[in-house]
Amino acid sequence: MKTYSTSKVAKILGIGTETIYRWMHEGKIPTPPLQSLAGMTVRLWCEGDLEAAKKYKAEHYWGKGGRKKRKKRAK
Repeated sequence: MKTYSTSKVAKILGIGTETIYRWMHEGKIPTPPLQSLAGMTVRLWCEGDLEAAKKYKAEHYWGKGGRKKRKKRAK
């Protein structure tokens, strides 16, 4: 079973880690359990957790799919 770190999940989704933590804190996506690995405490995301986060982003995140890039203003 493949697992991912929180920062890796954020990269896959194209969002910041702050957004992931906010969604977990607000109960919008499942919070993976804390696990101890090599003396560090981390959250390891499984495929199901990742899919739930992808689904939430697709349904709720700024325009259903991420932020759109702004056009640069002419000076």
